[in-house]
Amino acid sequence: MLIERRFNGPPGSGNGGYTAGLVASRLDGAAAVEVTLRSPPPLETPLRVGATGGGIEVYAGERLVAAAVPVAPETIGEAPPRVDFAGAARAAEGYRGFVEHPFPTCYVCGPRRPAGDGLEIYPGPVGDGRTAAPWRVPEGASALTVWAALDCPGGWAIIGPSRPYVLGRIAAEVRRVPVAGSRCVVTGALVSSEGRKAVVRTALYAPDGEPLAVARSTWIAVIKEASSERTAGTQPNGA
Repeated sequence: MLIERRFNGPPGSGNGGYTAGLVASRLDGAAAVEVTLRSPPPLETPLRVGATGGGIEVYAGERLVAAAVPVAPETIGEAPPRVDFAGAARAAEGYRGFVEHPFPTCYVCGPRRPAGDGLEIYPGPVGDGRTAAPWRVPEGASALTVWAALDCPGGWAIIGPSRPYVLGRIAAEVRRVPVAGSRCVVTGALVSSEGRKAVVRTALYAPDGEPLAVARSTWIAVIKEASSERTAGTQPNGA
């Protein structure tokens, strides 16, 4: 297993959603998978996968990077409400990452990536702790791409000015990969926040409103002194 350089979150480490999807792909046949990021996922580094009781662990040398287990889809909970494409486009105009972004070259939501090189998902606020972003699905999209898309819109429901968060854990169910070129919408919602931890949910909707994928995630606030490091393993995408 290897995370290519272009799939970064913070500089030098993997995007959390993409990394989680890559790890989850090793659990064939699981309807939903929960992935916990234990340390920053290194880029362009061979990763070793080992079986555990019912799940897997992923190592970079002797360092534990991630662990994954199958979960029941119903444990993820309800998807955040759908926003139509036009409404999501309006929300994206208010994307806070355009003004201040902890990881501006994030594969999913980084505004400083070359055009067409990232997913260009820019989740803006729609009220009540929710976010929404329009997404034109790229060629070659896969379940890994969907895992990545489910990451940042949840993070931006909690990320604030000078308050970076990183993904710590994500459980997702990918029901269907959307067709390339389709105009989808990704929504996020803050569920709860206590101390340095926040729980969020995200969902990917097809143009006709069908929920294609849902996720529940835990994000961890990065303390200022360690903001240049990945304590959890992805961005807040924070991306």
